Amino acid sequence: MGHVTGAARIARRLTVQGWFYLVLAVMTLLVLFGSVVGANLLHRTAQVSDRLLLGVQPAQTEAYRLQAALVDQETGIRGYAITADRQFLTPYTEGKRDEANSAARLRAFLGDRPELLADLDAIETQAADWRRTYAEPLTASVTPGSPEPLGRLKADTGKKEFDRLRTLWTRQNTELTEAVQDGRARLEHERTVRDSVLGGMVAAFLLAGIVCAVLVRVLVTRPLEALRTASNRVAGGDFAYVITGGGPADLTALARDVEGMRRRVVAELRASQDQEGMLTRQAADLDAQAVELRRSNAELEQFAYVASHDLQEPLRKVASFCQLLEKRYGDTLDDRARQYIDFAVDGARRMQVLINDLLTFSRVGRVNDTRVPVGLGKTLDKALANLGTAVEESGARVDRPEHLPEVVGDPTLLAMLWQNLVGNALKFRDPDRVPHVSITCGTDPDDPDSLLVSVEDNGIGIGEQFTEKVFIIFQRLHSRDAYGGTGIGLALCKKIVEQHGGRIWIDTDHTDGTRIRFTLPSPTENPEASGIDTEEKALT
Repeated sequence: MGHVTGAARIARRLTVQGWFYLVLAVMTLLVLFGSVVGANLLHRTAQVSDRLLLGVQPAQTEAYRLQAALVDQETGIRGYAITADRQFLTPYTEGKRDEANSAARLRAFLGDRPELLADLDAIETQAADWRRTYAEPLTASVTPGSPEPLGRLKADTGKKEFDRLRTLWTRQNTELTEAVQDGRARLEHERTVRDSVLGGMVAAFLLAGIVCAVLVRVLVTRPLEALRTASNRVAGGDFAYVITGGGPADLTALARDVEGMRRRVVAELRASQDQEGMLTRQAADLDAQAVELRRSNAELEQFAYVASHDLQEPLRKVASFCQLLEKRYGDTLDDRARQYIDFAVDGARRMQVLINDLLTFSRVGRVNDTRVPVGLGKTLDKALANLGTAVEESGARVDRPEHLPEVVGDPTLLAMLWQNLVGNALKFRDPDRVPHVSITCGTDPDDPDSLLVSVEDNGIGIGEQFTEKVFIIFQRLHSRDAYGGTGIGLALCKKIVEQHGGRIWIDTDHTDGTRIRFTLPSPTENPEASGIDTEEKALT
């Protein structure tokens, strides 16, 4: 049980690549083992075949030649003994030579078969004894050309000795035949073993291929299919489904990573749903606020109507009746009474101015919000025309560019912007010098898509600590006795500039007077060309 658990643990630790390496190593070992075994079997089969085809079978044939050579020797000796003709010795002589050659070849063929060499040795020994005891003495006893009456008898006397040779080579033939049959049987056996082993090797290779396919199916395909099924299930909307992994270590790690991704996606989805719910609630709140804002705007519109009509009518009556009271009873009123009447009239007028300024401030961007191409030069001309009396009385000098670009905006509001900026420069002038207002326009170095406009004067200036305060409505830096107004001019300028997508500020680097700068979005076409066209239109 422990071995099985350990094997399973090792199997889980292996990666897909590790399993393939393991199968490849096993197949490599099978190939090497099969190559060695196959080479050995082929070698053994070749050895047996060589011994049969190059040894025993040629030896059998050569044994027949050896026996024929001995027969030739016996035939030649018998003929010579009977006829005393020397030509019969030729077969005997050639037979001896052929016997020696055949014996030498037989020894070469049967060098590793001592039992067969023993038969050859026995035949050679018996042949030598036959020649020594019979053939050679018979040859010496015969007179060439003189046959003897007893020649046939002498020839027949050696037949028994030669029959012994016949017995020996019969035994040799029998043993050679048995050796051939045994060699053939061994060759067939080796071929059978070779074919069986090679067939087993082929079967082993096929089995290894099947095992490899099964491993791929079990270790790779099934876990990947399970992972794909789980991923498709999650992708189909079942985000709560837990992705589990199996198989090799790398696929298990991949499944863990996919599960981690699912958890992160679920967490992000929940956060997104919570965010969506919060945005839905915020949208509902904004809709409610928009409704409330529309209601409030309607009330402000109603208030503006009341302020412009109902509130100003009593003020006009107060001022008118105070003036009538002074006119009718002026002779009977003392100086203090007339002063009180002047205070009442002045307060009513200032209240009217304040109400008108508040109406103007509230209407910026809300009433008649026009967006048309308009030349800054034309709006500046209109503002300077409105300030003509103030410019003449103060003797002020206004320097301006010959051409100003064209922007998209409200002509009335832009003229009001110029009028407030130049008017402030004339109002807050230095009593010891003639007012000088300088207007410049160019590209904003911090934003190439915006225009930078400067209005600079040589007046009393604004302290650095008040550069933000001056743009707040009703914030005054001087008493009404010193400088008139309601303190709403620069606040109105700021609202107009911001309504057109720009910003406005006090340039604190300029200390000799006041320099107010503001930006406006650049026109879509060439500023200089636009300015020229606008100026030409204004002149025409």
